[in-house]
Amino acid sequence: MPKLKTKSGAKKRFKITKTGKVKRANGWKSHLLESKKSKRKRSLRKASIVTKSEEGRVKRMLPYA
Repeated sequence: MPKLKTKSGAKKRFKITKTGKVKRANGWKSHLLESKKSKRKRSLRKASIVTKSEEGRVKRMLPYA
């Protein structure tokens, strides 16, 4: 069986935690930030966990993670 290629976009965007969950960064923080509350912008800095329904799809894109 040939080697599987990792999706290069996915390897830049996702990290697998030690317990096997998938971490991702939040969007909505690149521009038009004046209208957003400080609390909202602060919470968007923290990483989020990918939902269970999407997790399998992301893990398929990262075969060796």
